[in-house]
This record gives sequence, C-alpha cells and structure tokens, in this order.
Amino acid sequence: MGPEESARGAATLAALGLKTGESIVVQHVEPVAAQGTVLKRIIAADNSCLFNAFGYVQEKLRDKAPSYRQLVAQRIKEDPERFSEAFLAKPNEEYCSWILKDQSWGGAIELSILAEHFQCEIAAYDICTKRRDLHGEGQGYRTRCMLIYDGIHYDALALAKDPQAPEAEDVTVFPAGGVAEVVDLKARALVEEQHQQRQFTDTGSFSLRCIDCQKGLKGEKEAEAHAQATGHTRFAEF
Repeated sequence: MGPEESARGAATLAALGLKTGESIVVQHVEPVAAQGTVLKRIIAADNSCLFNAFGYVQEKLRDKAPSYRQLVAQRIKEDPERFSEAFLAKPNEEYCSWILKDQSWGGAIELSILAEHFQCEIAAYDICTKRRDLHGEGQGYRTRCMLIYDGIHYDALALAKDPQAPEAEDVTVFPAGGVAEVVDLKARALVEEQHQQRQFTDTGSFSLRCIDCQKGLKGEKEAEAHAQATGHTRFAEF
C-alpha cells in the first residue's frame, strides 16, 4: 500500500470514528454498505423473538434467549433503584421472575439493557409507525445492529451483498457513524416497503384470545391489563 492509499484509509477510519487497528471492520463492511441490500432474517415466533433476533445480529445465533433473559434479570435485580416498581410496572423481584419465563415478551427495557451490556447501539424499526428507536443512542458506543418489529414480533436485519447471498455472509454489526447511517437508509427503505405491504399488526385494534383462560381481548392495552390482573401471559391473535 502506497502513501496516498494509506492516507485515504486513515481518513476513512477517522470519518467513522475508528482507529487504524480496526480497519478490518471497514474493509469488510464499507463496500457492502454502499452496494448491498438490507434483508429481514426470520426469527421463530416463540415469545422469545426479541432475544433471539438480537442473538442473531450480535452472535449469528438464534438460540440465545435463555442466556439473555438471565442477563437482563440479573441487571434488573442488581439495580432496584433504577429499575423500580414505578419504572417496571411490577415489583423488581416479580419482574425478574417474569422475564425469565419463556412465554414473556421482551421490549424496550430489555433492548436498553442489552445495548448497555454489549456497548452497542440497537436500532429497532417499527413497521407500523415507520419509527426507529435507537437504544444506546448518545452513549458513545462504536457499533450498531438492527432489528425490525411488526407490532407483535421481532426479526433480525442484516446487510447482504445481494438477496441470494447465504446467511453466513451476512453483516449484522456496523461501525457507528457513516457506515451505520448508509445502512440505516437501506433499512428505512425496507421498512417502507413492509409498511406498504401491511406486514404489521396494529396492536391498538387487533383481536387476541388468552390461551390460558380463552378470554377474548382487543388490543395490546387490554392484553397487558389482563396479564397484570391474572398472571396469564400466553395470547394468540384471531
């Protein structure tokens, strides 16, 4: 590599907030970010989709839910002042027991804890509203990964060099900064396409049935109230 190429490489790294020793990340990600495609990688709908979707983007594994639930519960237990009953809408100890159950859905609280633990921004895109929530934003984390949410289910987002590329070649963690923002534009385009195809569930009006007692419910708020009142956590859409 000549002096001019070295200078260009250093400038690219500086623009992305990376050091020279981290150039291997840019070498693999930057060309794909410019020309690749953001794809949705399907995660099983088993009430652990948030955890397993994050497992895919962070570790390329779809079976991380048990260990991530343990991690979240431990963090919450260790900081009862931060994770108070007012914040959790449950007593701290009760919430820890609840999130360890494989029927319990994760949400923003769990994503914020995972972002903090892995020191990684987590961009969660909502198909219904087309909103992006960036967990860990402003914390100085140097990487970002992406999930997509349809109202009741999380899948993983990955960058592939083309739509037919095998999952083994997926790029799922990006240097925060220029590359992440290029990938963000591609992710938003996918979210817009999914929204136009109505690939989402309007949680304010959809109909649910409690699997435990067969009670009919309308919308996420009724389901949450029913769960709080009865302890039932298994629901099916109908």
